Amino acid sequence: MRRALRSLFGDTAWWKHVGVFLSIPLSLRFLNWFVQHCVHRTRGLGFSVHFTSRVISAANIKLGENVWYQFAQSGGCYVQALNGVEIGDDTLIAPGVKIVSASHDLSDHQSHGSTGPIRIGDRCWLGANAVILPGVELGDEVVVAAGSVVTKSFPARTIVAGVPAAAVGSLDFDGPIQPLARS
Repeated sequence: MRRALRSLFGDTAWWKHVGVFLSIPLSLRFLNWFVQHCVHRTRGLGFSVHFTSRVISAANIKLGENVWYQFAQSGGCYVQALNGVEIGDDTLIAPGVKIVSASHDLSDHQSHGSTGPIRIGDRCWLGANAVILPGVELGDEVVVAAGSVVTKSFPARTIVAGVPAAAVGSLDFDGPIQPLARS
């Protein structure tokens, strides 16, 4: 069946999206759809979200190519996009990731502070239970270790870990991962 469709449509972007969509189990697709449309928990989103995840201010989220299905498969995520969230192409989002673009104003707990949007580059990997805080910008191909709390921006091809997150290595695709020199 796939060969017949591929010969009919070729290797178009449409076919790639269908293949990704079909890789999500039918039961999970139905449960996500049911919670999103019938329970109204995440209604109005332009993409599917895992039924255990929560999204606030979805209109302020810009997703790159092949990112939407990460939200459909990764449970327990929380995305608050009051100041905006931009996620680049092919970024991996593990379960439990929290992306928070605005924090409460210290003088008025009913309002939120204004910062720039969170920007996450292309081909990044956000490990399980990682937290990305307001104003952070991650370059392309940044790896955020599981459980890390990212409070500042990092350049491309950096590996970050810890609470608060710090650079622990850099990516070099021509060889092994390069640890940073300790001082």
